[in-house]
Parts: sequence; structure tokens; C-alpha cells
Amino acid sequence: MDLAQYADNGLFAPRKIADAFRTTREEIARTAGLGKDAIQRKDRIRSGKTQRRLREMIEVVNKVEPRFGSPLMAYAWYRSEPLSGFSGQTAMQLVRDGRSDEVLDYIDAVDAGIHA
Repeated sequence: MDLAQYADNGLFAPRKIADAFRTTREEIARTAGLGKDAIQRKDRIRSGKTQRRLREMIEVVNKVEPRFGSPLMAYAWYRSEPLSGFSGQTAMQLVRDGRSDEVLDYIDAVDAGIHA
């Protein structure tokens, strides 16, 4: 999905992300490792940490979307599929721990035929 569809006025918008994934803004916050305030207060939505976490989540989901055929299915993978080589952690757990680069590298390795 085009990144602009997740944004509003140049910022990632929790409401638009939640709509795309057919869930709630609170669930998006939890999935990205953010508190409820981070997606409810305008000043917190604009914060660097909030925008970074939302961006990291969207980057991972967008990267696997072609594999699954829809943003909704890619989001389900992000939340529930344990990744080999990461002690059974999901992409969501790794992103919440600040390890999104490792998830993106893992996806690249799997796409290249290298099993992590």
C-alpha cells in the first residue's frame, strides 16, 4: 500500500493505519509499542518516538504485503508469525523492542532465499 494512505499532513496517522488494518487506534498503539496517549494527543502523535514506531511498523508490513496479497494479511503476519532465529518472537515484538532493522534484514534474507 502507498505510504501516503497511512498519513495525514505529512505524518503517520494512527486513525488511517487502524482503518487500513481494520482495527482500533488503541490496538495500533499497542502493536507499535506505544502508550494510549501517544495516539490520542496531537502533540504526542507528532513526537519523534511515535512517528518512528509507526513508520517502522508500516515499513515491515509494507515489505511483506506483496507476499500476502493485502495489508490486512501482512498485518496479521506481523502480529502473529514467529520468526525463525529470533527465539519465537514475532515481527511485532521485535519492532516494539526497537529491532525493526533486524526484521527488515530478515525479510530481505528470506526473499533472497537465505533462511535466517
